[in-house]
Amino acid sequence: MTDADLSNLTVLIVEDEPLIAMSLEDALIDQGVTCLGPAGSVSAALEMIEAGGFDIALLDVNLRGERVDAVADRLAGAGIPFIFTTGHGAEGLPDAHRTRPVIGKPFRDIDITDALARHRPR
Repeated sequence: MTDADLSNLTVLIVEDEPLIAMSLEDALIDQGVTCLGPAGSVSAALEMIEAGGFDIALLDVNLRGERVDAVADRLAGAGIPFIFTTGHGAEGLPDAHRTRPVIGKPFRDIDITDALARHRPR
């Protein structure tokens, strides 16, 4: 695992696949991260963003067949960093957010923790 201290970090998980969401939560909790979510739909994610209380988000690109462009736009507009988690590659990212960090699926726990350490707010 990463040497970075993630224990003061709160992460919003936006993921519609329950097994992936649970795996993310387990890996992050092991690192002392507080997890919110998972938000399994665009509407749930937008409600959680409105409620706030997190530092960074892990954002699946496709939630139950619905693209997450509105979620990415809202996070960006609020100045909240986010990392895409996707099996669709860069071409699957919303056009306005193609320069954002991406972790390809399938990923390892260390891929997630390292990305959070690199892209977390300072």
